Amino acid sequence: MEKVRIGLIGIGNMGTSHAKNLMEGQIPGAELTAICDCNPERLKWAEDNFGDKVKLFDNSDDLFSAKIIDAVIIATPHYDHPVLAIEGFKNNLHVLIEKPAGVYTKKVREMNEVAAKSDKVFGIMYNQRTNPMYQKLKDLIDSGELGEIRRTNWIITDWYRSQSYYNSSTWRATWEGEGGGVLLNQDPHQLDLWQWICGMPKSVKAFAYFGKHRNIEVEDEVTAFVEYENGATGVFITTTGEAPGTNRFEVVGDMGKIVIEDNKLTFWRNRVSETQFNEEYKGGFGQPECWKCEVPVYGENPQHVGILKNWTEAILKGTKLLAPGEDGIKGLTISNAIHLSAWTGETIELPLNEDLYYELLQEKIKNSSFKKEVSDSKTMDVKGTF
Repeated sequence: MEKVRIGLIGIGNMGTSHAKNLMEGQIPGAELTAICDCNPERLKWAEDNFGDKVKLFDNSDDLFSAKIIDAVIIATPHYDHPVLAIEGFKNNLHVLIEKPAGVYTKKVREMNEVAAKSDKVFGIMYNQRTNPMYQKLKDLIDSGELGEIRRTNWIITDWYRSQSYYNSSTWRATWEGEGGGVLLNQDPHQLDLWQWICGMPKSVKAFAYFGKHRNIEVEDEVTAFVEYENGATGVFITTTGEAPGTNRFEVVGDMGKIVIEDNKLTFWRNRVSETQFNEEYKGGFGQPECWKCEVPVYGENPQHVGILKNWTEAILKGTKLLAPGEDGIKGLTISNAIHLSAWTGETIELPLNEDLYYELLQEKIKNSSFKKEVSDSKTMDVKGTF
């Protein structure tokens, strides 16, 4: 195979961006040959902009049965990601899904099992993994430079969204349409990076506020506390209703502290470990000698283009995936655990009780005051369309 023929399902905000990157030739070895969307206006836009360079479809069943693509990018509302990915694998296609992997881990686990039985390349659009800043942090931790992790803290509150944003589509910020709020729409990248860099926690205790700042039914403010197997702890704070916001990721280890903020990586590095200092020091007050290091970070941050290139190269050359699709269940597990803790008031031990989460989510959908508006729209007609 010299070129990967790609079909794109969903030409909303992100789908449009992917289409433009592909049509502009930014992804060597990739060719956009088909676009699918149930919205006639978006198909008309594709026709006006791309002409006869791509085939247009108004439902995914017809796209799959046409047999004119080798791979599919899924950029639809959240619930459809695993549904369409499974169909893609069944049609012998390579698959790249937008984040999040889905709304609930039970369905995502099914998707991962189908993917594992195929011989196809499965990726997820975790474009923040291409950021050299986070790659450097992961390297410093994986190499042991920071020592054993003791505490993590991420304040990510610069996701400001106005009421007009939520009013722009009937599926937004509803249990039936989106399956969640800030955790499902804005934070999948941070939740993924958190576990990618620091590992998965063993338990989650969370406090979430639903429609606190906006007229929505899902969470728009969250504070979560996690514990790790080694006794380390972590805090994750997020909201869409705070201006100005903050984006500060702090990881404390035995050898010091690393902070990413304002596009800088700062390492407060102890000359000796805290453990060693504590065992040897006899002077009462005192602490390890510490050096403040502004760690240089090199390389570009190709974001979405970088993930598309990596996925294409994995198909054509067998290149290792930076963001395997199977990893999507990890950040989603933390997200689901936060919801479940907030709904029940309990500390949630991992592995997650997926059946209980699904049951309570269905109750939220059933009792939703926003349900009729979403059901009346065409956004979530998931059998073959979206």
